Amino acid sequence: MKLSLDDIFNSDEFGLLDIKPKASAVKTEEDRLLDSFQEINSFFEKNNREPSTNSMSEYGLKSRLKSIRTNEKHKITLKPFDKHNLLGEVKMPEISVVDILNDDEFGLLDTDADLSIHTFKHTPKQEERAKTDFLAQRKPMSEKEFAKYEKMFQQVHRELREGKRKLLPGNAEEENLKEGNFYLIDGILAYLEVSDAERVLKENKSGDRVRLEGRTVTIFENATISNMLIRSLGKAVLKNGKLITEPTEKTEEDLFKNAGLVSEEDVKSGWIYILKSKSKNPKISQIKDLYKIGFSTTNVEDRIKNASKEATYLFDDVEIVDKYICYNLNTQNFENLIHRFFGNCCLNIDIYNDKKQRLTPREWFVVPLSIINEVINLIISGGIVNYSYDVEQKKLVYK
Repeated sequence: MKLSLDDIFNSDEFGLLDIKPKASAVKTEEDRLLDSFQEINSFFEKNNREPSTNSMSEYGLKSRLKSIRTNEKHKITLKPFDKHNLLGEVKMPEISVVDILNDDEFGLLDTDADLSIHTFKHTPKQEERAKTDFLAQRKPMSEKEFAKYEKMFQQVHRELREGKRKLLPGNAEEENLKEGNFYLIDGILAYLEVSDAERVLKENKSGDRVRLEGRTVTIFENATISNMLIRSLGKAVLKNGKLITEPTEKTEEDLFKNAGLVSEEDVKSGWIYILKSKSKNPKISQIKDLYKIGFSTTNVEDRIKNASKEATYLFDDVEIVDKYICYNLNTQNFENLIHRFFGNCCLNIDIYNDKKQRLTPREWFVVPLSIINEVINLIISGGIVNYSYDVEQKKLVYK
């Protein structure tokens, strides 16, 4: 009877035909060096000390470590595996761009090579975007045209240095794009002078949504002017920029009036302030992120002079963390809005005055300072209506 190949393979009772590739037992010099150093690492992890000369086994490891420490080439090779800093500081060789290009063994950086790997043949092509009606370009301004803005930019720089203005993350960009605001984009100050943006309903395959559309007049401190789209400005601020807060002292009134940003009809309402208690009472001092958010029609420093005698300040001195000047702000609406917005994290504590009368202070909230600053800026810009505060995640949520 003739046997087929399948019969032969299937009847291999002792597995004589099972051939397994043999792993190479040959170790390179670098492999042996690494194995040797790993033994020293293991000894240190087990004994929490370097090997000594107390025993022959340790003496061998000690000698090996000493030899490695005196060989710069071995130290460079082993430093990435030096978990316990046994080799000390090792000056690693710097690799230049030229070294990388010269070390292109497989020609991966050869621009004349076949670039077909970059051609996608079996994936759906992205739909072409609608072409813009025209490209927004920055145009140079004459010295006479820019003179007014130059003074404004210089003033903003001074106020940033003095801490009267602050830089905030460029988030929620569309809601913070407001005429008269300053921004930092790619390290250059920008001033949004005019915006004709309006909310437009856009139809998308992924779902319709409302977004800001329109062009702006934006001035840059390098004496250029642009009519860029409001969304392009927002993306620039979000990607590589910062929001700049309003100034906190009287000097900003002169800046705005000189620039024509505040008219005679505008009324300075006062200051929104953020305070932190200096109380040593454990019930208060141990509360993390406890701040008072309030409003004052008078200078904040004067307002808190008698803080230690007033229940609203927890009968103790307070520290001014931040303050914002406001125009045309309805103070009652502001206070109501703050209480509603942070209602779930309002401080719930009773304190007693010297007459043993129980008092419940208001306007103290347990909220991270960064969130408070964001909310105040959104209130001033009017964008707060689009947000709510998630107490559990400690972040603002876009509705």
